[in-house]
Amino acid sequence: MKITLLLHNAYAVGATLRGTLALAAALADHHDVELVSMLRHREVPRCAVDPRVRLVPLVDTRVGSDDMAHPLFGEPAADVPIADRHHHQYSLLTDLRAAEFLRGCDADVVIGTRSGVNVYLARFGPRQALRIAQEPLRYDTHSGLLRAELARPYRALDALVATTEAEAARWRAGLLLPGVRVLAVPAVVPAPDADTDADADADADGRTRIIVAAGRLVPGERFDLLLAAFSAVCAKDPDWRLRIHGEGPERARLRNLIDGLGLAGRAELAGPRTPDGAEFAGASIAASASDTEASGPALVEAMRRGVPVVGTGRPPGPTELIQGGGGGLLVPCDDGRALAGALLDLVGDPEHRRAMGAAARESARRHGPEPLAERYRVLVEELRATRRSRSVRRALGLARSRARTLPRRAGRA
Repeated sequence: MKITLLLHNAYAVGATLRGTLALAAALADHHDVELVSMLRHREVPRCAVDPRVRLVPLVDTRVGSDDMAHPLFGEPAADVPIADRHHHQYSLLTDLRAAEFLRGCDADVVIGTRSGVNVYLARFGPRQALRIAQEPLRYDTHSGLLRAELARPYRALDALVATTEAEAARWRAGLLLPGVRVLAVPAVVPAPDADTDADADADADGRTRIIVAAGRLVPGERFDLLLAAFSAVCAKDPDWRLRIHGEGPERARLRNLIDGLGLAGRAELAGPRTPDGAEFAGASIAASASDTEASGPALVEAMRRGVPVVGTGRPPGPTELIQGGGGGLLVPCDDGRALAGALLDLVGDPEHRRAMGAAARESARRHGPEPLAERYRVLVEELRATRRSRSVRRALGLARSRARTLPRRAGRA
């Protein structure tokens, strides 16, 4: 097959981008793969692109480029939903180039990787190709306005892929998408480098006393709850340390909370997290008190290094990740006492940490590029086999929806 993946900016950096590049490389083992980047802001990508994968940029945003001088470059995009948080980075030139590329695309399968790009795919994707849209963010992360803007174009898709079963269920319930296969495929998390993997063996063996958390310093991540729980750990074993990696508007408040809890020198705001999760290589435990994590990519990065996880258990958080094969402990959201208790269970039992770290490493393998490339191969076969029946369901579903709305419109008239 020829498979095209549509990206926002392949020249940027981030865990989601790394996962997409790893998936592209795994697909290239058996298929003709190209990456299409809506934007290009530098000469060479920051993350390595497999040499078997073609990279096609559409709009060059580097200072002095011909695209910067194009009259459409300064005009806001009309096709990308205005409620999309990246709308300001797009332009009418992006609309034009995306439409031109997709209308002339000869791929068998086209995969979009975020909402704005998915709309391009739905509106302009070649009719002969299977159109698959990934939604890496939580359903609730999108505003009501954005979900409303996505509803109509998403009906033209063949499949919509969320990162967890709970999120897939939310998309099914939230949008009328007859004939669209809505399913869960975990986010791709590439394997760590061999040297950090070896470090993780030592960490899981209990020879370090470090708990690591990572995420945006925002209220929904509940680092305040984690710090309170960690203070209970320190009361029983003051040799342990907590490192929180990330940046955000809560930094000053969390710094004050660390001082107020008497955790100076024991809890640290350690700065930005790395795109490859290298901060977990020096950890014995990974912790998350987040209310907002969808697929837990940071936790997968920890688990791939053999680091056991303590996380909150409200779907769509790390529940599916941990219950899928062990490797962690789940506690209720907003329950600082339960969070402290779970941390203390692992802090006080090196053998338990070692066994749970091994289970974590094994559980996280299903997030590797190769098994998930196989998941997409199976999905493509299923979509091909059901294409005609899904087309019929789409037509009938939309007809029933229109029939239900006509009486209401007549009543208002």
